[in-house]
Amino acid sequence: MSRRHIARLETISVDVPEDAVSAYEAAFGVACATVGFFGDEATGVWRVEGVKVASAGEPELQAALALAASLTGVAAELQRSETPASGWLARSYAGFPEQFVGRYFAFRGEHLQGPRKAGRITLTLDAGLAFGSGEHGSTRGCLRALERVAYRRPRRIADIGTGSGVLAMAAARLLRRSVLATDIDPWSIRVATTNAATNGLQRLIRVRLANGWKAPSLRRGGPYDLVFANILARPLCAMAKDLARHLAPGGTAILAGLLTSQARLVLAAHRRRGLVLEWMIREGAWTTLVLRRPSTPTAPANENGRT
Repeated sequence: MSRRHIARLETISVDVPEDAVSAYEAAFGVACATVGFFGDEATGVWRVEGVKVASAGEPELQAALALAASLTGVAAELQRSETPASGWLARSYAGFPEQFVGRYFAFRGEHLQGPRKAGRITLTLDAGLAFGSGEHGSTRGCLRALERVAYRRPRRIADIGTGSGVLAMAAARLLRRSVLATDIDPWSIRVATTNAATNGLQRLIRVRLANGWKAPSLRRGGPYDLVFANILARPLCAMAKDLARHLAPGGTAILAGLLTSQARLVLAAHRRRGLVLEWMIREGAWTTLVLRRPSTPTAPANENGRT
């Protein structure tokens, strides 16, 4: 067992409305080894909860929480409680059973033994890292969307905001193509690199630290036939112009990280840049948008959504 698993741990949590869940989940992700959330249907209040090494990553966490409050207008009170390290890893394992997604994919922790499911693409992850394991609704929506567009055999693929690298690995394994995976968070870069190597995909997946389309490495790799962006609603809207510019004619964009209530906002931003909606895929409270750049140029829609 590594030192990381026996360090003193704490649980942090906030109570927020549904529209603020994705922003606070992302904020917790900068410092927490595991992040989860659950809602009370009677009150509409959601609890976002994470486990982290006590005192670790505090400056990054506070900055991320301030950003979440600014983006959502919800200044949530951060609650803390001590989490006994003894048994935490066992609980992580118990909370990470094998995940089956769509027709093709299976995700399992390194702790799981026994034969793999026949006919499934199985990807192995470290349950102790406890994020990006295929159970989140936005990740599942992206994987189902990948299955639907795989017949197009995209050649140039990017995964923006790769996190644990799940989407990049799924695309590389299913399509047998190289994938450029980027993230703004150095910890995610380390995790995605480790996961790619664990699954023997290090030659197909290039992991790079990058702030979206500002990174020259991402811009140089285009135009892309397939782009994943599983991040947050507001950044997706801000990146719509660059996405449309770097998506190849006929190319597909799979956008996620949005609550269903945010889908229309994100869709409108991309329609204004000339992209068209193919499908919406809903997984619980989360929606995935599958957009396509027309093969022949069309006039971008104006602010009212009309061409």
